[in-house]
Amino acid sequence: MRCVIARFPFDLTKNGVLESMKGVKPEPVIGESVIIGRRTYPVKQVGQVVTRQDRRDFSAAEVVRAMTQLGFTCRDLPPAAAPSRALSPIEQASAALGAPMTA
Repeated sequence: MRCVIARFPFDLTKNGVLESMKGVKPEPVIGESVIIGRRTYPVKQVGQVVTRQDRRDFSAAEVVRAMTQLGFTCRDLPPAAAPSRALSPIEQASAALGAPMTA
């Protein structure tokens, strides 16, 4: 399949991507990712290995689009945890002393 990444055309195949990523250790995923084989790789790492270009030269969206068209499963950013409400000083003191006993 012909796709354009960082303004350069590439002829990518699913088997070609599998071969390129064989033996490559996945970096920790902190953003968008793609599942290749049984491993989950950051999208930018896959783009760098497959295109041999610097990660700053292409966007994650370009790689996600290409990998999706090839049939790989891509995942978005993990959902951010909801910020917890800060306890007031009175609530902090109450929690430090323990909950009152109810009869």
